[in-house]
Parts: sequence; structure tokens; C-alpha cells
Amino acid sequence: MYDQILVPTDGQPGTDDAVARGLYLARTFDATLHALFVVDTTVDGDLSDGDDTAVRDQLRSRGETALEDVREWGTDLSVEVVTELREGEPQAVICRYAAETGVDLALMGTRARNTEESYIGSTTQRVLAGSPVPVVAVALDDDSIPDPGYGAFDQVVIPTDGSEAAERAAVHGLTVAEHYGADIRVVYVVDTTTHELADTSRSILGPLREGGRHAVEAIAEQARDRHLPVSTAMLEGTPATEIRSYAGGTGADLVVIGTHGTGGSRKQLLGSTATRVLRGSTVPVLTVNERV
Repeated sequence: MYDQILVPTDGQPGTDDAVARGLYLARTFDATLHALFVVDTTVDGDLSDGDDTAVRDQLRSRGETALEDVREWGTDLSVEVVTELREGEPQAVICRYAAETGVDLALMGTRARNTEESYIGSTTQRVLAGSPVPVVAVALDDDSIPDPGYGAFDQVVIPTDGSEAAERAAVHGLTVAEHYGADIRVVYVVDTTTHELADTSRSILGPLREGGRHAVEAIAEQARDRHLPVSTAMLEGTPATEIRSYAGGTGADLVVIGTHGTGGSRKQLLGSTATRVLRGSTVPVLTVNERV
């Protein structure tokens, strides 16, 4: 499923987390890793020509160093690495590169998780909205040093709402679990906040729960067909909160979720369950856009 994997890097402290995930995934899937550095041309509009040139030269130098580091790390792990340095608006360049080169998966590091506004403005958020391929968002830690077992996935959580987007995402989760020999945990959350179900009759909750059981069982059956250990859970509450809590309580290494992001307004993206899960997650989250 993953023959070509893309990891954009900005050469900043902490990006080793995303690079490591990409390299270990590439090694597991016997894939080629594409390391991309984008010289951001959107931040220097107020600079003089001389300062503008100096800033770009500095960024190119940092990019070349960052890409060489990934190339050397790939050699150590016996992973084929292709490097590319481009200029432009980062999210646009990243999405265009993914489309042009036919990559199957992208990994993006993200630090902006404290406030809604900071997360909306992140390059990762915008790539998630417009990416032509599934994206793994990796929370970055400036102080972390990836260890040899960093790339292992032992527990994969697959939330579902019974939609086609969720079903497509589940295929990716099952495939990753199959390659790593991981356990699958399928979860459905009855959203009592959106539907104001806390005080409604059981006649309303019953059909929702029944639909949830059908949704989780459909994915669980696919896991069994692949001979993967699988368990299911039915929860009630705010979906993103329950999903994050469940993932943390089960020691999940990866959450795989479908998203309805269409590259539209930032407000629309903020309201999605996938975005809210991403904002609060400390484990990697693989998102599969419904357009993918």
C-alpha cells in the first residue's frame, strides 16, 4: 500500500520525531522515502532585496543540511531516500509534490496544539485539508531522541462512525497493523453532545447504539479476516474527547481516522472530529481524507 512515503522537514529541533516515523515506516513497507524541504517565500515580503536574498540563502543552507541528515539516517536504516529542495508556500508545495511524485502517504510534524487559532494556522493543518494522500500527524518533542524501537506500532485504534470515510480509513489502519503485527481496537462514540441525547428517551439512543455496533463489527470482521487480534468498544460523549481518552487508556501507538475535510474554510475544518482528535493527541494520527 505504501511504496512512496513523503516527509517534509524544516530542519528545526524536534523534527526527528516525524522523520523517524517516516523512515521506520519506509523500512517496514520496503518503501522509498521522499524528504522535502520548502524554502518559505511567504514570510519575507517586507524585507529589502539584499535581506531577502540573505534569508533565502540561509534557509537553503539549512535545508541542504536537513536533507543530508535524512539521507544519512536512511543509509543507516537501509532505506532508499530521495531528497528535494523547493521554494514557495509550504503547504501548497507539499501537496503539489505529493501529487506530482505519486507518493502514497505523507507524515507531518506538528507543534501547535495549545490553542485553536495556533493549530488552524499550522502548515500541517492546511496540508491535512488539501493533501491528495493520507497524512500521519506526529506530535513533535524538541527534547526527544528517537530510539531503535521508535517505529513500532503495537496498538492501532480505529474510530468509526459508519461512514465511507471511516471505512476507507480502516483499510489503512488494518494494513499498518498487519505489517506490524499490531492489535486492532475499533471504537464507536455516540455523540450525546451534538444530538443532545443525554436527556432523550431510550428509543433514540437504541438505534444509534445498534448502528454503532454494526459499524464496529464490520471493521472487526475485516480484522479477523486478516487474522489480526481485535476488540471493540461502544462509548458515549464527545467523540474527540472519548477517542483520545480511549487511545490513551489502551496505550495506542496510532489512531486512524477518516476526515471530511475538503480544503474549505478553516472554521469548517476546526469543527471536524478528526481535527479535534489531532489537536489533543500525543500519539500519531493517520487521517484519510474522504477525497482520497
